[in-house]
Amino acid sequence: MFQGESIRVSALQDGLVELCFDRKEDAINKFDKRTVSELQQAIAAAAAHEGLRGVLITSAKQSFIVGADIGGFGALFSKPQQEVMSSNMASNRVFHALEGLPVPVVVAINGFALGGGLEAALAADYRVMAQDGQVGLPEVKLGLFPGFGGTVRLPRVAGIDVALRWILGGEPSKAPAAEKAGVVDFVAAPEALRETALDVLGRAARGELDWRARRSAKLGPVRTEGVDTNAVFEEAKRTLVARMPKHQPAAMSALQLLQEAMPLDRDGALALEAAAFAKIAKTQAAGSLVQIFLSEQLVKKAAKRHASSGRKVQRAAVVGAGIMGGGIAFTSASRGVPVVMKDIAQGQLDLGIGEARKLLSKQVTAGRLTQEKADGVLASIVPQLTYQDFNTADVIVEAVVENLQIKHRVLRELEDASRPDAVIASNTSSLRIDDLAAPLARPENFVGMHFFNPVPMMPLVEVIRGAKTSDAAVGTVVSYALSMGKTPIVVRDGPGFLVNRILTPYMHAFGRLLADGADYEQIDVAMEAFGWPMGPAYLNDVVGMDTGVHVAEIICAGFPERLRRAWKDPLQLMVAHGRLGQKNGLGFYRYEVSAKGKPVKHPDPVARVLLQDVQTDGPRSFSDAEIVERMMLPLIIESALCLEEGVVASAAELDMALLLGVGLPSYLGGALKYADWLGLERVIELSERYAALGPQYRATPAMRSMARERRKYY
Repeated sequence: MFQGESIRVSALQDGLVELCFDRKEDAINKFDKRTVSELQQAIAAAAAHEGLRGVLITSAKQSFIVGADIGGFGALFSKPQQEVMSSNMASNRVFHALEGLPVPVVVAINGFALGGGLEAALAADYRVMAQDGQVGLPEVKLGLFPGFGGTVRLPRVAGIDVALRWILGGEPSKAPAAEKAGVVDFVAAPEALRETALDVLGRAARGELDWRARRSAKLGPVRTEGVDTNAVFEEAKRTLVARMPKHQPAAMSALQLLQEAMPLDRDGALALEAAAFAKIAKTQAAGSLVQIFLSEQLVKKAAKRHASSGRKVQRAAVVGAGIMGGGIAFTSASRGVPVVMKDIAQGQLDLGIGEARKLLSKQVTAGRLTQEKADGVLASIVPQLTYQDFNTADVIVEAVVENLQIKHRVLRELEDASRPDAVIASNTSSLRIDDLAAPLARPENFVGMHFFNPVPMMPLVEVIRGAKTSDAAVGTVVSYALSMGKTPIVVRDGPGFLVNRILTPYMHAFGRLLADGADYEQIDVAMEAFGWPMGPAYLNDVVGMDTGVHVAEIICAGFPERLRRAWKDPLQLMVAHGRLGQKNGLGFYRYEVSAKGKPVKHPDPVARVLLQDVQTDGPRSFSDAEIVERMMLPLIIESALCLEEGVVASAAELDMALLLGVGLPSYLGGALKYADWLGLERVIELSERYAALGPQYRATPAMRSMARERRKYY
């Protein structure tokens, strides 16, 4: 009856027709322009079938439809708002046609039906779902909300309270929850899904199920009998305000849309949805979060490509049972790779095992792990004071103190104790891999593996390639990082590698602002309002002031011209007065331990008095906007330099490293995506305004060229 690239229509028995989504040369079904166009043709073909009594919608893939083609959003969202709205209205007319067929329509949902997939299913009269399937409207996680009628049909199918939870939360639901919510009508075993859906369709076609009444209910206003809608919306708004990420307006816009569209009929509500969707699609958050989704896919592909050059890690070893080493050993073991953990002090080994036991106990208490499995994980971490069994490890991670001489000694010992084909990885945050590799006989098997603290929580791992590091060594460590559930990003060796190098000018900007008379609490408030999880003063306290000074000195020494400091360093001042941050309770702020054992921040007038020593011209007032500009501009410029110098392979990998490694606000999409949003012309303008502050504020020639040619990083 109809055969397209994404959909086919075929006749079944007794006047029934099957419309099957089966995207050629692809493992999944998704809605792109071609699929929407073919759906219109498929519906027309079904409607023209002589003796038509019902339509069954299925998928030939492992999942029904995973959503819209997110890769096409960039082109769509770059159009004027009116064009985005018109495009949505045109797509919605296709779903109108599905909903307007003169016969019952039943959809069989297998696997995932997300976003546009669920929206298409909501246009049907009945939804039959496999027991192992999941459905949801996750658009809010992309800075959007449903635009194929989801905000209109879901409240009319399942009620306004369900629509608010599903649309504002964005979480998928399994079959039992979806059936209980009234989003799907029947649940079947996967092997019985098609048979069950056909049975429902047959009953509807015979008049045993009142499909017309169900369809009619979707065409009018939202039914609110027995529901205090004001209370429902007020509660939803309170919940949203408490948890809504900064500068991400999609969820609140969706809430307002749902409230305004409730009394309207379907077509009026759809017109509101199209207009609101077009407006939200033009926001910074939508553009950035969509780019993050696409960048995540690119980073995953790059990691798989690197891993193909290495080998799978069966056993690992860690030297150093401190906070980092213990965290690495725990994460490895908890992901199924047994590990030997060595230290020179029994007390450190006891501390590392104790921390692992505590983390496992929390997972058992939370119900995420059985006690038996937790005991198995703990047993797979073998603490010892010697290099015994190190010759069984595929990868050995060195995580001793950040001192070149000590690391040289340990690395030589490791090379002697390991197999000739073992990969040795240094968990260093600032020392160059080539410097560390100098005394090694097999530098091709040596690589950097920079974890971020706390290791069990932080997703990023920088894999640093030295001048002599082999592809096999890089691939093996990337494979190991993936097996640990981490996101590995391969970077070139150099001072600070990628993330810490970019963060250093940002912290320099903070020190310069303080020296110029700014108040550190105002800086923290301004940067947290901008979207950072914590301001720079608080971040230094959390990291440790002495650690920050040490890392900055090493990185700045690698770029003496560009990262030179012409002002007194506030962090060095703090360290000189014994204020190290949370580790000793005194930093920019004062800390007291709560009943739960967590440090609680309090203002400390003493710190402000001490800082007068670096503020040679006294205190000075800055606007929040100027603070943000002075803090963010060096970060953008250093990011551009790293990309230009080939420290990282792509803008996407650079931005994902910043998002995962330092908590850069997600609505920015990364430093380079933020530069695109500002426009490089604006970045150059800011560079010229602040050029007197030093080299860190001076845009590169390549950036200026891009600005003249109106080019972007994405």
